[in-house]
This record gives sequence, structure tokens and C-alpha cells, in this order.
Amino acid sequence: MVFRYKSISDKNNKVESIRIDKWLWAVRLFKTRNTAAEACKGGKVKIDGKVVKPSRDIKVGDLISIQQTPIIKEVKVLQIIKNRVSAKLAVESVEDITPKEEYDKLKMMNELNYERRDRGVGRPTKKERRTIGKLKKI
Repeated sequence: MVFRYKSISDKNNKVESIRIDKWLWAVRLFKTRNTAAEACKGGKVKIDGKVVKPSRDIKVGDLISIQQTPIIKEVKVLQIIKNRVSAKLAVESVEDITPKEEYDKLKMMNELNYERRDRGVGRPTKKERRTIGKLKKI
């Protein structure tokens, strides 16, 4: 079977515009295209500060902000690709311009939710669970 390309841009997997949900999936910001579309429908994806639908076409240079709890990730479109590519190639299509403070906020949230117990100590007793609950204010 021989495949023929209509133009060089099709051969290199590059196009001028593409749906935002497909692009977000292609550059690996979302695991599935459906989750990317749901994020758009839920108002979690914005282009230049405006909420967008999954069918919105994007172009090179657009600034996209994605609310991924608990941070708001900001990316710039460097290249339009139509198919999902490897992680190494996806980096060339997107520039992460998320402020460092957002990643610090994420790190802090992860550290606050972390409990450390010594190996071999086992499960906490009822009394220890009450103490832990008071410290966490559950």
C-alpha cells in the first residue's frame, strides 16, 4: 500500500489550524481527546482570557490557559500538529509559560497532604487516628 501526500505540510504532520481539543490531546496536555473536550466544555480552557468550545480553531502564537486543579497552566502554541506525537516531539509544539509560583503552589499542596510513617509500624490505633484527625482538623 502506497500513501501519497497532498503537500509537504501534510507529510510533516503540520497544518495551519486545528481544533483546540485535538491539539491539546496531540501535545499530551490531556490523556484523551474526550477529556480535552470535556475541559473545554467545562470552561477550564481559555484562549487569551476567553472560554472556548472544543471546536475552536487555534493558530500559532495563541496563549492558552488550562485550569488543572490546583494550578492554572499557561502554554503558548509554537506549532500546529494534527496527530498525537511522542513526548519528545510534543515539547517542540508547545511552550510552557506557567509562572513558577503555580508550580510552587502544587509542590506545597503535595507536601501538605503527605503523611510519613516509619516502616513496620503498621496501621494507626484508634487513639492515634483521633490525634491525627485533630491535627488535620477533620
